[in-house]
Amino acid sequence: MWIENIVIDQIQRIILDDELIERLADMAFDRQGTNTTLPILHQQYAETERSINNFLNAIQQGIITESTKQRLEELEQLKSELSVQIAKEEIAQPILSKDQILFWFHRLRKMDVKKLEHRRKLIDSFINSIYLYDDHMVITFNYKDGSKTITFEEIENTINGSDLAGFGAP
Repeated sequence: MWIENIVIDQIQRIILDDELIERLADMAFDRQGTNTTLPILHQQYAETERSINNFLNAIQQGIITESTKQRLEELEQLKSELSVQIAKEEIAQPILSKDQILFWFHRLRKMDVKKLEHRRKLIDSFINSIYLYDDHMVITFNYKDGSKTITFEEIENTINGSDLAGFGAP
């Protein structure tokens, strides 16, 4: 339990550090734009609209045949399908604003760390791994260059300290 308390304490230090939260929000905002499918779908949609406009211009000039009508209907169907695919892609990977990301971080500050589900959410959100050694522990966080080494001497000197130096029952 003392390890979990130390980890929660380290997470709280992160979410209370405004500069670090700003950097994390910037990193999260920059990373979310890696969807390669959506730009291709938008390009295909624009090309389909141009083709439809070309056919409409031809029809206005009196050039109408059975194949023109059939091709226009095919393009209208393709435009509809592309519109649905774009909507699905945007729902599957929504783009969040930096303010929305910051709001999420600030909501984490209000969590009650005495509640088990809140502790789990914080640990799941921030912690990648914890390594225990004979004289220290290393907490690796879920962001670039995010690790913290804590010696057991530091742990004994903290308010949340452990009973490492205590004696057990006979």
